[in-house]
Amino acid sequence: MKIGLIGLEKSGKTTIFNALTGSHIETNAFASTKNEPNVAVVQVADPRVERLVSMYQPRKTTYASIECMDFGGFASGEDKKEIFSPGELALVKNADALALVLRNFSHEMLDGLLGEPDPVRDRDTILTELILSDLILAETRLERIDHFIKRGASTPDMELERKALLKISEALNRNETISSLGMTAEELKPVRGFRFLTEKPLLIILNSDEDRFGRSRELLGELEQGFRAIEFAGRFEMELSGLDADEAREFMEDMKIPASAKDRLSMLAYEVLGYITFFTVGADEVKAWTIRKGGTAVDAAGAIHSDLARGFIRAECFSYDDLVGLGSEKALRDKGLFRLEGKGYLVNDGDIMSIRFNA
Repeated sequence: MKIGLIGLEKSGKTTIFNALTGSHIETNAFASTKNEPNVAVVQVADPRVERLVSMYQPRKTTYASIECMDFGGFASGEDKKEIFSPGELALVKNADALALVLRNFSHEMLDGLLGEPDPVRDRDTILTELILSDLILAETRLERIDHFIKRGASTPDMELERKALLKISEALNRNETISSLGMTAEELKPVRGFRFLTEKPLLIILNSDEDRFGRSRELLGELEQGFRAIEFAGRFEMELSGLDADEAREFMEDMKIPASAKDRLSMLAYEVLGYITFFTVGADEVKAWTIRKGGTAVDAAGAIHSDLARGFIRAECFSYDDLVGLGSEKALRDKGLFRLEGKGYLVNDGDIMSIRFNA
C-alpha cells in the first residue's frame, strides 16, 4: 500500500511523515523545499501476526507494510508552478491513496506570511489544484480524440474513452472529484491508464498543535464532508516516535492519543481503501498480505506471485479465529474446518491460505 502526503507549503507534511515513520527529516520553518519526496516503509502492526509467530515459530516474519511518500508543498496563486514535477507526478500517480495534510497550528512567522490556520480553506485550495491538474489532462486527451474523429480515424475503444472523458471533464468543471461520480470499474476501464489524481481515495490529516488537539470535533466534522479525516498532534507525535514504547505510552495517555500515528493512519487507510488481510504460515515464514475486500482466491494467489494466479488449482484455507480457538491445524481438520476453495471463493479478513497451483 502506498500513501502520498501532499499539501500546501509549511503545512507540516514532513512532521507528519516523521511521526509516521520514525524518520528525522529537518522540519523547522526555515527548511528549504525538497527536490525529491521523502520515502519510507513502515510495518502495519497486527497482533494476529504475533500470535501466529508464537504458534509456528517461523524463521522469518513479515508484516504488511505501508510506503509513505512525503511530497514537496505547493502554493497557489498567479505565480504558482506546476504542483508536482514530472518525477513527482509519476510517483503520486502510483499512490493508492493521497493524504491531504492541513495546517491547524500557529507559528509566529508562518502566521505572518500565510495567515492564521484555516484548514477548510486549505483543503479547498488543494482540491482545486488536483481537480485542475486532472481537467487539463482530460481536456488535452479529448482534443486529441476529436482530432482523430475529424480525420475519420475513430475506433470503438476511442469512442468509449471519449464517453468516459466527457463525463469526467464535466464533473471536474463543476469542481467535483472523479471519485465522487461513482463510476463503475467498466466505465473507468478506458481511462485507467491516466491514473487521475482525484480518482484516488483522499484522506485528510488535520495537523494540530497541542493546544488545538482533541478540541477540533466541529472542524473535523466539516472536513469530513465527502472525505475521511483524522487528527494528529504532528510535532508532539513526531517527538513521541523517538521515545521507547513505555515512555511514549505515558505521554499518549496524557494527551488522550489512543494509538500511534502509524497505527491510526493504517487503520483509516485500510478502511478507506477497503483492504483486508490474509496470511500464509509455516516453519519458513509467517506473512501478512493485503487485498481489497471482495477479492477472490485467485486475487490472493496473485498478491503472493503472478505464477500462482496463472496456475491456480485450489486454495487450502482456514480462519485465524478458528485456529486460535482450537489451537492447532490438526484440531481444525478433525472439526472439518480445513477447506479447499476454488477460484471464485471470496477471501475473508483473517483467512490463512496455501495455494495449490500448476508450475
